[in-house]
Amino acid sequence: MGMALSTTWASLPSTTEFFPPTPAAYTTVLAVFQYFPVCTILQWLLSWHPAGKTSLKSSIFNIPGRVAWCAMEIVGPINLLYSLSQTTPSLTELPAINQLVVALYCAHYANRAVISPFFSAPSMSPIHVFVMVSAMGFNWLNSSCLAGWLSGYEIPIAGFRTNGAEALVSSSLSSDSLPLIRILPVVGTALFVIGMAGNIYSETSLFRLRREEAGKRSAKKSDDKAPANGKTKFHKVYVIPPVEGVFRTILYPHYVFEWLEWTGFALAGVAVFPLSLSTKVGTATGAGVAPPLRPAPWIIPVAWVADRFGVPLPLPAVLFVVNAVANMLPHARWGRKWYVEKFGDKGVAGRGAVVPWCEFM
Repeated sequence: MGMALSTTWASLPSTTEFFPPTPAAYTTVLAVFQYFPVCTILQWLLSWHPAGKTSLKSSIFNIPGRVAWCAMEIVGPINLLYSLSQTTPSLTELPAINQLVVALYCAHYANRAVISPFFSAPSMSPIHVFVMVSAMGFNWLNSSCLAGWLSGYEIPIAGFRTNGAEALVSSSLSSDSLPLIRILPVVGTALFVIGMAGNIYSETSLFRLRREEAGKRSAKKSDDKAPANGKTKFHKVYVIPPVEGVFRTILYPHYVFEWLEWTGFALAGVAVFPLSLSTKVGTATGAGVAPPLRPAPWIIPVAWVADRFGVPLPLPAVLFVVNAVANMLPHARWGRKWYVEKFGDKGVAGRGAVVPWCEFM
C-alpha cells in the first residue's frame, strides 16, 4: 500500500508545473476538479456556513466581509491571466474565440470581486477564514482548468473522440456539426450576457431592499447615535424579497441567473479547439497533448452528446457549470430554511429556493 502511494505521488507533476499548468498538470487538476460534487455532500448535511446571513457573530477566524469576498473571487481572473501570459501562444496571440471566453470570465469576476463588494453591497458580514480559503481553492482549480483548455491543450477523453478534434481535421466533420459550431457560441454569448444581467439585477434588488429597510429602522430610532464598533446601519439588516418580479416564484434568482451565465459560457466554448493539432503548444516544461482522462460518471452524458454531434467538448467549462450548481444548490436550500425561520411561512409564501414553488429546493 505504502509503495503504491509512493509511486502515485512520484508520478504527479512537480509544484512548478502548476504555475502555469503544463499539459500533465492540466490533466491532474481536471481529474481532481471533476470530482468536486462529491465534496458538496457535506454541504447538504451540514448547515454550517459562516458567511453572509449565517456568519458567526464573533470569531477570531473572521475576516472582514468585503476584503474576504474580494480575495476569494479575485484569485480566478488573476490566475487565468497570469497562466495565459506565460504560455505559447500568449493571450494576445490566441484565436479570437479564446480571447472572447477569457473576456466573459473576467467580466463576471470584475463584478464579483470589485464592483459587488465595494460599490453595490450596503454591507458585508464577516467571512470565516475557512470559507475564504475554500473558495480561493475552488477558484484556483477552476481557473487552472480553464487556462490549460484556453491555451490549446488537447486532452483525450477515455471512450470518446478527443474533444471533437478529429472532426476538425478529418472528413468526420459532418454537415450537422458545422452549423452547431458556428451557432452555439453566439447563443452561448447571448445567454451569458442575459445571465450576468439577471444576476446583477437580482443582487442589486436585494441590496436596494436592505438599504430601504435600514433607512426605515434608522428613522424609527429616538437618537442618531452611530452603530457601535464602527458598524454601519446596514449591518445584519436582511429582508425577504416581495413576491414579485424575478422573486415571484423563487428566493434565489441570482443563483439561477449565474448558472445560466456559465451554461452560456460552456456553449461559447464549443468553438475553442485544441491548438496542438496545428501548432506546438505548451510551456517550457510540457508539450501540447495531455495524458488521457477518464471522465467522472456525471460528465459522461455531456461527453456523449458532444461526441454524437461531432462538436468539441469544452470540458473545463462544463465542469464549471456542474461544480457551480453542486456548490450553490445546498446553500440555496439552507438559505430557504433560514428565510422560513426568520420570516415564517407567510413571508416565504411557498416559494422555492431555485425551483419554482418547491419547498425542498
